[in-house]
Amino acid sequence: MRDTNTDIDADRGRQPAAVRLILVGLFAGVFMSALDGMIMATALRTVADSLHGLTAQAWVTTTYLMAMTISAPLYGKLSDIFGRKNLYLVSVGLFTVGSLLCALAQSIYQLAVFRGVQGLGAGGLSALAMAAIADLFPPEKRIRYQANVGILYGVASVGGPVLGGLFASTESLAGIAGWRWIFLLNLPIGLVTFVVVARLFTVRPARVDHRVDYGGALALVIALVPALLVTEQGSQWGWTSTPALVSYVVSAAGLVLFVLVERAVGDHALLPFRLLRIPAFAQVNVINFLGGVAAFTPVLLIPLYLQIVKEMSPIQAGLLLFPQAIAMTIGAKLCGPVIARTGRYKVLLAPGLALVSLAMFALSAVDRTTSVYPIVAIIFVMGLGLGVFMQTVLTALQNSVPKTDLGIASGMYGFSRQIGGIAGTAIFISLLFSLAATRIVDHFRAALPTPGMTAALADPAVLSDPATMRVVAGLRDGTGGLDLNDTSALHGLDPRIAEPILDGMASSLNTVFLVIAFLVAAAAALALGLSERGRPVTARERSARPDDPVELDAQDERQTGDPTR
Repeated sequence: MRDTNTDIDADRGRQPAAVRLILVGLFAGVFMSALDGMIMATALRTVADSLHGLTAQAWVTTTYLMAMTISAPLYGKLSDIFGRKNLYLVSVGLFTVGSLLCALAQSIYQLAVFRGVQGLGAGGLSALAMAAIADLFPPEKRIRYQANVGILYGVASVGGPVLGGLFASTESLAGIAGWRWIFLLNLPIGLVTFVVVARLFTVRPARVDHRVDYGGALALVIALVPALLVTEQGSQWGWTSTPALVSYVVSAAGLVLFVLVERAVGDHALLPFRLLRIPAFAQVNVINFLGGVAAFTPVLLIPLYLQIVKEMSPIQAGLLLFPQAIAMTIGAKLCGPVIARTGRYKVLLAPGLALVSLAMFALSAVDRTTSVYPIVAIIFVMGLGLGVFMQTVLTALQNSVPKTDLGIASGMYGFSRQIGGIAGTAIFISLLFSLAATRIVDHFRAALPTPGMTAALADPAVLSDPATMRVVAGLRDGTGGLDLNDTSALHGLDPRIAEPILDGMASSLNTVFLVIAFLVAAAAALALGLSERGRPVTARERSARPDDPVELDAQDERQTGDPTR
């Protein structure tokens, strides 16, 4: 039997050039997954219009998040059993194959399924890269290289929306629809990553046998998928129809099964129930869940508002998300030293969430005529609040448990936040289009007596356009007129006809932002009630913590070998 410690020491002694190539391979995989999480924000409207499925776009995001959230903790344990390299290659392979399938998708539901394949790969890319770095370098050098992961996420958060907007704005590139290059871009990166890691990474850490919670992961899928399905299809099926009732029953059964499985496996569970008996820990996870709604859902809704209501191009919408990424970095950097020196977080967590809530309230008041400058200011404030929230909520989670459970608490940082993102995306995208279907009709009927609409409906150019008259007829009889699955038709409408449609969409988005504002306000109120009498943060821990929340999350995942333990 080979001495695994000797293997590790030998690999740490490799030539710097070889180590740098290994790091390039690892970081390329991390960047690929980080970029893919942001690049769809501005492109999704164009992609969904192209695939005739704008109302079902939530599936494209939720399947990716769900697959990534559930698979990440499994990768951590499996890599201890089968080795980092093997699992990292599996995750790269899944992500690359999923990217190719996404590029070939012919419907929004195919794209959603293939995004799920991508998510299964993305779940391992970041956590396994951090674990591999830990295998390559001794502790005193490890932090320096792990810090680069936070930089990669920062670059992806800034460049992703712009790049996505650029591809979405390109009608065709080399004979292929521009948006499909969002996924084709991953193929050469994935191939290089696979070859470099396969050939050069030779570390063999000591094998650690874990009990892997496959049952909990399966039960969580059974609970989530029917719930998401009825959220997306309920308005069409009818909320008391047979398919809806079956979905409720299956989802409830999955939830009960999940609880039973998690109780049975104890500390090996995806969600350790014994810690939920600690009031502070449970409270912080609720805050993190609600914060996850605010962290993920507006990233989809704001580009929709900018592209549909403000009629901006995808790349313009991407550029307007720049302030959010910059503000998130500023927020994290400002509060990092305060937490490091004092170990106090409540004085920052509640105000951070309050800023996000304030931004959501402001967005609920914007309309079609609102200037772009106030919107940029609102986006900046939202980013600032999210930066503070994401930095401080991890400290709150860690301080809510005994020192022996730090790894479990750190893992829940990503888990509960992403579950909030999954739920928020599904619920609020569904709510948006349910409201839009009726409000567009209401705004059109209210505009009928106005001089502008009267003139438009008497205009020979309007009357001679069959497509426009079909929209008008549908709006008059209350069937909607415009197919919300493909809003590109708005560009061909007379501006006087399009105006009430845009007003109806803006009004629907206002309501959604208002509901999110109240949810985040509730999270801020919960944060005010937190007790800080948990485990104090030691000077040694403070010195070892990077400022970036993503970086810290990944570091703690590496330390435990399991992001949810």
